[in-house]
Amino acid sequence: MYNAKGRTDNNAMLKQYSPLVRRLAHQMIAKLPANVEIDDLIQVGMIGLNDALGRFDAAQGVQFETFATQRIRGAMLDELRGSDWMSRGNRRQQRNIEAAVHKLEQRLGRAPHESEIAAEMGISLTEYQELLGKVRGTQLVYLEDLSGDEGDDDYLERHVGTEEANPMAVLQDMRMRTALVDAIKLLPEREQYVMSMYYEHDMNLKEIAAVLKVTESRVCQLHSQSIARLRVKLREW
Repeated sequence: MYNAKGRTDNNAMLKQYSPLVRRLAHQMIAKLPANVEIDDLIQVGMIGLNDALGRFDAAQGVQFETFATQRIRGAMLDELRGSDWMSRGNRRQQRNIEAAVHKLEQRLGRAPHESEIAAEMGISLTEYQELLGKVRGTQLVYLEDLSGDEGDDDYLERHVGTEEANPMAVLQDMRMRTALVDAIKLLPEREQYVMSMYYEHDMNLKEIAAVLKVTESRVCQLHSQSIARLRVKLREW
């Protein structure tokens, strides 16, 4: 978009791509504790969008939305890292949940119910569900955020000692993919739906809640529990 003088109209571009900022914020919020406000993420994301407008060079052959997405996510992640969004106590509680899930899976030979996990942890079901809301999510890392400042794709290759230590190589390992697919198949049916809608169909919490006829906070609980189960399975792998 250009103004009457043929220059990029930043205000018009900010307005056009503000829905992208909101969409990325809603995608990220399910992976974050309840104390993180969606409006704060959107505000920081708009700063990232403005930065993208100032840095974008069409001559590089990259679409603006792709470039802006990286800058917006990067701005949000920088803000989260700087504010230490997950406390040590929450991290410890997350590990406690995973430990309880692991013990029960070994004992029962199946995915444990929420009530069973709560009992294993010595707390009520209500307390356990509230805990899921507090510890929801894990450390956020997007592969595109691991590129260099100038977007060089070989950044990972230049910063790892061996091919085995390259996280990209691990992600591309078919055994790892197979283990993840198998772990997802072992999730309870409703949690499988949540993971599919969130990651495969790019739906936000409100949309998933409408489909499942539950509250957004309940979707967050189911997402947190799914992540805990998957982390246990992949740690075994």
